Amino acid sequence: MLETVVTPALELLPVLGVGMGYRDPLCNDILRCREKIDFLEITADHFLQSPTARWRFLDRLCSKYTLIPHGLNLSLGSAEGVNVEYLNELVELIKYVKPPWWSEHIAFTKAGQIEIGHLSPLPFNQESIAAFCDNVHEVQDRIETPLILENITYNVDLPWNEMEENKFLGELLDRTGCGLLLDVTNLFINSQNHGYDPVEFLKTIPAERIIQLHFVGGMIKEGKWIDNHSQNTQDDIFTLIDSVLQYAPVKGIILERDDNFPPFTALTDELERARNLGRKHKRWA
Repeated sequence: MLETVVTPALELLPVLGVGMGYRDPLCNDILRCREKIDFLEITADHFLQSPTARWRFLDRLCSKYTLIPHGLNLSLGSAEGVNVEYLNELVELIKYVKPPWWSEHIAFTKAGQIEIGHLSPLPFNQESIAAFCDNVHEVQDRIETPLILENITYNVDLPWNEMEENKFLGELLDRTGCGLLLDVTNLFINSQNHGYDPVEFLKTIPAERIIQLHFVGGMIKEGKWIDNHSQNTQDDIFTLIDSVLQYAPVKGIILERDDNFPPFTALTDELERARNLGRKHKRWA
């Protein structure tokens, strides 16, 4: 069994406020509305192996915003190890951007040398914890910038599960020393689909580990909630954000909208609603 990792000084990470995921269709509005957006999260995959002009545009974003790289395909949960080629490129991107932290998913995207094409959930058991922790430690040897890990949705309870989701998540955080990127929408969706209280779930996670939040609207399809990143945020999700901010010293919140974009003012209104919740709990000015 791996030894417990001593938690780094996560409390010393800067407070960034409320921002959004950068998306090319929103480029002009994002550059124009600096006063309404505190920071940006960039999808790492959208900038890896990019032409010089794309990196020059990255310089432009860096000149206006703090950028947080968010990876999709490192495949930290793969039993055969991480995607080394992807890791090499990610190392260079993080060196270039110099973020206060970066993030990846508690998931795998590659198995048996086959690219799955989506974020796949891990079995909640000791074997997957051991493989995940080994991979995180390999990445931490290459990237000193603090890594925070994101919870994902899962459709079914896998037959290989040996523990509850919250215990699995807590042990991963403890043994890697990482912070948590709590996707509040994913927490809400999992609680709805698997029948548990999201606030009680939240209380089992050490508050100081919750560094950043994601949120966006979900939708119901064939009786199940799904996270398609393309809906306005429901009131129930904002209520859950309120509970998280009351509980944890969150450093930043990102609106993660990927498609079906409404008028930009609708997005900045959601940012302001989240910002006001943070002010209510004195997380930022």
